[in-house]
Amino acid sequence: MEKKNLVRVFVKGGILSPGDFLQILTTAKELGTEFIHLGSRQDILFPAKDQSKALLQNIFKSINTEYEINEFTHQNIVSSYVALDVMPNKKWLVPHVYHYILDSFDFRAKYRINLVDPSQSMVPLFTGNINFIATSTDNYWYMYLRLKQFNNLPIPYAKIIHGYDLAKAALALNELELNDESLSAEDIFSAVDQLEINTLNPVEDLNFPEPAFPYYEGLNREPGGNYWLGIYWRNNKFSINFLIALCKRCMETNVGKISLTPWKSLIVKGIEENYLVGWEKLMGRFGINMRHSSLELNWHLPVLSDEALELKNYLVRALDQQDISTSGLTFTIKPNDDIYLFTSVVIEINTAEGDGSNTYNILYAKSFNPNSAEYVTYVKNVTKNVLPALLMELSVMYFDQIDDQPKAATKKEVAPKAAQVSERYQCKHCLTIYDAQYGDEAADIAPGTLFDKLPDSYICPTCEAKKQEFVVV
Repeated sequence: MEKKNLVRVFVKGGILSPGDFLQILTTAKELGTEFIHLGSRQDILFPAKDQSKALLQNIFKSINTEYEINEFTHQNIVSSYVALDVMPNKKWLVPHVYHYILDSFDFRAKYRINLVDPSQSMVPLFTGNINFIATSTDNYWYMYLRLKQFNNLPIPYAKIIHGYDLAKAALALNELELNDESLSAEDIFSAVDQLEINTLNPVEDLNFPEPAFPYYEGLNREPGGNYWLGIYWRNNKFSINFLIALCKRCMETNVGKISLTPWKSLIVKGIEENYLVGWEKLMGRFGINMRHSSLELNWHLPVLSDEALELKNYLVRALDQQDISTSGLTFTIKPNDDIYLFTSVVIEINTAEGDGSNTYNILYAKSFNPNSAEYVTYVKNVTKNVLPALLMELSVMYFDQIDDQPKAATKKEVAPKAAQVSERYQCKHCLTIYDAQYGDEAADIAPGTLFDKLPDSYICPTCEAKKQEFVVV
């Protein structure tokens, strides 16, 4: 099927309930397909041989989900919710914060919008045109633009923005023509400056996470004692019959959410231990392989590109035969498609003219960290047979440049006992929380400062309510 024949379902933040997913799957099956694709924007795509706009409209309206047919005019909002309980995260960035912010995005986005925690490395930071990156300050976010006219380099906004105002900022930018090359970054950011939103001066620069890509397949234990299940499908054709059974299993075992990754895979979290055998039985009944080589899981390919999939399979087999490790590296195969780069290594396909064979370019991210968004050309116009050897060279380069020197020991500051006891007060108006463990760095309140010790002039950093308007929680 061609891309023009696809139904594209926007899964906001990559989060959906098993019940909603089940309705999407049964709709796709009614339209004559046996499988779905997952997109790198955490969206769902399926071919529609017998499109019925009335059927689609009724189904997606009932589950409050946006979709497109035969066009790509809008974008899904990507989030790192999928990495919760799988990778490290900001302590304040808990599920209900993600949900509240995502629910506030009640408009159709013309541009790619990302909502990402920089503590994790599963969801890339800068694959959006508008990128909101979590700060260390409770529910405040950096904002970065990434646009072609700025050479696709991330451009930061001078302030950090409160989470409950991100949608206002994004909507103001969504109404602009961001791809207008006559607009400077200052012109674009001025639209945000004019809004009545809660902002602060950042107290620290954004630190990029280490590009350590997680192995996310199979059943794994969560920190809280439950389990999560990662499912990868080699050809990105997920069987609808299997996924229907998976959704029903979720509903039978009190699993409330299914999360999609940008790597065209899915994760089911919150699986209780006493249901594990049933989950393993489900995987076995459908013949689901949960033990793919780590060489396979860290590749990004465009949807429906048989050429890219064939090249990936060739390279994975060649690297596997050499017992080479690509741990920490991620790869993109880029045909002529207009795709945003977010991996540490990129293989570009130069389509041959006439009857000639294709040639390939290899690029790698500066310091092998794709969040730098800067790429260096390693080789150009090489043939397919030498690609495995060149990728092995790059892998050695990557491990050679890793800093293995022990960090200088630093004297740890011992926080007062009050800082170790989480005394929390909440603003009655905007629900901002003051936690004695962290203090309020923006207001020069040191960690460990009890609420009673705050000056009478202390105000809520979000809505400026007085100290007396806080209640203990």
